[in-house]
Amino acid sequence: MNRPPLRAVIADDQALVRTGFGMILAADGIEVTAEAADGAEAGAAVRRTRPEVVLMDIRMPRMDGIEATRRILGGEGPQETRVIILTTYDLDHYVYAALTAGASGFLLKDVTPEHLVAAVRLVQSGDALLAPTITRRLIERFAHREEARPPALHRDLSGLTPRELEVLRLLATGLSNAELADRLHLSPTTVKTHIGRILSKLDLRDRVQAVVLAYETGLISPGGTAGTD
Repeated sequence: MNRPPLRAVIADDQALVRTGFGMILAADGIEVTAEAADGAEAGAAVRRTRPEVVLMDIRMPRMDGIEATRRILGGEGPQETRVIILTTYDLDHYVYAALTAGASGFLLKDVTPEHLVAAVRLVQSGDALLAPTITRRLIERFAHREEARPPALHRDLSGLTPRELEVLRLLATGLSNAELADRLHLSPTTVKTHIGRILSKLDLRDRVQAVVLAYETGLISPGGTAGTD
C-alpha cells in the first residue's frame, strides 16, 4: 500500500516564487496543498490543509514569516508541521528570530531544485535542515546584540544527566554526530540516542532548537567553546 504524498504549503509574497517552487515540488511527487501571500494566509492554509512542511518567506505584508512561524508552531498548526524559512540573503538577521520561533532551518531562495526537494523531505522526516556549524554561526553573530530579541526558549536543564549536558554543550559548538562520537569515545548510535533523549526531555523539535537553547540558557556563550572532563 502506497503512503499518502508529502504535503507542503508555500508562503511567499511573490507569485513567481510560489509558482516556481510549487512546480519543483510537484514534479517530485510532493503535494502543494496551498499557497499564501502573507503570514496570516499561511496560518489559515496550515490549519485548513495540515501539511507536513511549510516553506515560509520571512518578509511578507500583514504578518511576516517570523510571527506566522511562531503561531503555527506554538499551537495553531498541527503538531507534525515543520517550517523551513526562505530568505534572500545568507545570515539574514531575521533568521535567528525564526529559529528561536521553532523553524527547522532555512533555505536561500536561489536553492537548486534538487536541494529544495531534499530539504523538504529531510525536515519532514524529523531532522534539522541546518548543519550545527551554520546554526552556531547565526547565533554567535546575533545572540549577543542588545536590541530586542524574541523570548528565550525557557527549558529546565536539571532533568538532563551529566552526559546529556556534555553532549548538548558539544552539540552547540558545531560538532556533527561523528565528531561527537569521536570526542566522547562513544558509538554514533549512542550519540544519536543521547541527542534523541535531550530533544525529548526538553521538548525540542530538532537539533537546531537544541543549539539555540544552549545559547539562550547560557549553557554556552557566543564565541565560547565547550570542553569535556
